[in-house]
Amino acid sequence: MVACGRCGEENPERARFCLHCGSPLGGASSPSEVRKTVTILFADIVNSTGRGEQSDPESTRRLLSRYFEAMRAVLERHGGTVEKFIGDAVMAVFGIPTLHEDDALRAVRAAREISTALETLNHQLADTGSLPITVRIGLNTGEVVSGDPAAGQTLVTGDAVNVAARLEQAAGPEEVLMGASTYQLVRDRIETEPLPALELRGKAEPVRAYRLMAVGDVAVDRRRHDTPLVARDRELRLLREAFERAVSGEGCHLFTLLGAAGVGKSRLVHEFLLEVHEDAQILRARCLPYGEGITYWPIVELTQAAADIATSDPPEAALRKLESYLEGADGREAIIERVAVAIGLSNAAIPGEEIFWGVRKLLETIARRKPLIVIIDDLQWAEPTLLDLVEHIADLSREAPILLLAIARQDLLDIRPHWGGGKLSATTILLEPLSTEQSIQLVTNLLGDEDLARTLQERVGETAEGNPLFVEELVAMLVDDGVLQRRDGA
Repeated sequence: MVACGRCGEENPERARFCLHCGSPLGGASSPSEVRKTVTILFADIVNSTGRGEQSDPESTRRLLSRYFEAMRAVLERHGGTVEKFIGDAVMAVFGIPTLHEDDALRAVRAAREISTALETLNHQLADTGSLPITVRIGLNTGEVVSGDPAAGQTLVTGDAVNVAARLEQAAGPEEVLMGASTYQLVRDRIETEPLPALELRGKAEPVRAYRLMAVGDVAVDRRRHDTPLVARDRELRLLREAFERAVSGEGCHLFTLLGAAGVGKSRLVHEFLLEVHEDAQILRARCLPYGEGITYWPIVELTQAAADIATSDPPEAALRKLESYLEGADGREAIIERVAVAIGLSNAAIPGEEIFWGVRKLLETIARRKPLIVIIDDLQWAEPTLLDLVEHIADLSREAPILLLAIARQDLLDIRPHWGGGKLSATTILLEPLSTEQSIQLVTNLLGDEDLARTLQERVGETAEGNPLFVEELVAMLVDDGVLQRRDGA
């Protein structure tokens, strides 16, 4: 039997086309086909046969139409492409036609949001006598072969598709099961329950799977912070000097920390904050790569953290907290009016430059109480308006000690080639990968054995390319797989 790469169903070995969905079976990819690593999502309605027995075909068709419409809206909002609807099942691909670095996370978020969308749909259908819709979902990431996206051919085939379909079939009502490959890509953002290895139809070996429990907005930092920082003394000194200049009365200082993912930007900031946290207030925010209404999202997070506003607070309660927090501030009413627009608590028509003024005055008010460090992560994803706002604060804030610490990948300079240039108080540094000797030192710190570290460097050095996160992950993988075992303290 041969499994169809599109629908996952079994077919006779000599079949050229799938007997279930008509897709070609087997064969080498043609020149017009593309290999990509994507994340596949399968969703299927639970007990659809029983539902069909209790309603006429016309009612079922209308119900499925609304169901598919709700599913498509969620999947496309997160950047997925709905490849097909099969009966009452949905298959979507994240990574085709547009590849994103966070496609796996987008798929997980879409899977979680589907339950919310179905709650809304079920509430709307309550008066029709229709049974509530419940789905089960399977997710898996892997290499597939697809048609040329430029020609509108997004059909994907490959084992990753088969596994996603089998995981969906193994899931229970309202469950989301994901393969190990997807879990590895998103584990810093989710809570899961590991399952015993699953025996899936068509798979020779048991498949590791995880049940999704929750999705977080902020990544859980799993980096090792209990080992000494390697080769970042100069960068740490520059951060300290920038903070000291802001505190000494020179006003706002813009410090931009550039570097590739995993090169150690977060670890460097962590070490810096350990040194100065007693002398400063620290507010953190990050830019989102996609979504609706994200232009001022970092300002929302900064304001919520400063005024102790919970995301669940209704607008009236949030506004009261902001008013209370700014009690006694100069220009309090004007600041509140403008910040409220930025963070979505007001729909007043206020020009952008006045919103900039309000946010700047808010930060200056906070900083007058105690020197302020504002950290904005992933600035390469910022909307142009937010970049303008950051530059506005850096250029005009001279009345309070503020360190604006912007963390970004080098892509930021593609958007703003002259970022930070020409400013009186601005520093931009690029965090470089570790050298071979520095990577060895990092592994030595992790394992406590320099000879072993040198042996490992020969094996992982070419793959890690001096990226501290990759070095740590490769060492951790060797430990998890039992290749490295600690015995007698060594």
